[in-house]
Amino acid sequence: VQLQASGGGLVQAGGSLRLSCTASVRTFSYYYMGWFRQAPGQEREFVAGISRSGNTNSADFVGGRFTISRDNAKNAVYLQMNSLKPVDTAVYYCAAELFGTTWLKSPDYWGQGTQVTVSS
Repeated sequence: VQLQASGGGLVQAGGSLRLSCTASVRTFSYYYMGWFRQAPGQEREFVAGISRSGNTNSADFVGGRFTISRDNAKNAVYLQMNSLKPVDTAVYYCAAELFGTTWLKSPDYWGQGTQVTVSS
């Protein structure tokens, strides 16, 4: 399984970005999908996850600002990020987990990451 993330970039505080991740697997709809992020000098952390049927979870710091969604027909998962803050600056990774939960405690596959930079 290959995951290809895109959509990162430079945005001012308060702005929005939409990340996309496409998967090269026929059984995409079977997977729990999620987004993680890693800021410089920090550990990778969970951002949001979505089940096969569309149930979602997100980290407390999201605070309703980010929305994860998926399109099983396109083998894609998205992360709509609004009201971005400088502390959201990180490399964002998509991940896939076949047997698990919307928290994706042990992803089977990782994408290559896309840089999100939020300026103040």
